[in-house]
Amino acid sequence: MFLFASLLAFVVFATNVALGAFSGNAFLNDVGEMLVLLAASVLFVVAILKKEADRKSENGS
Repeated sequence: MFLFASLLAFVVFATNVALGAFSGNAFLNDVGEMLVLLAASVLFVVAILKKEADRKSENGS
């Protein structure tokens, strides 16, 4: 779930950057863009840490 949310946030970020670069009509300002990228990064880290904890609990270590 966290990995999907991270992907979704990154798609929003990438879409905003592409729209701003090609048409000049970005829908997020600089702060909004930074917050979306921050959210994507944090969600990705949470997803990776959760997968690592799940794998560790399966191995019994």
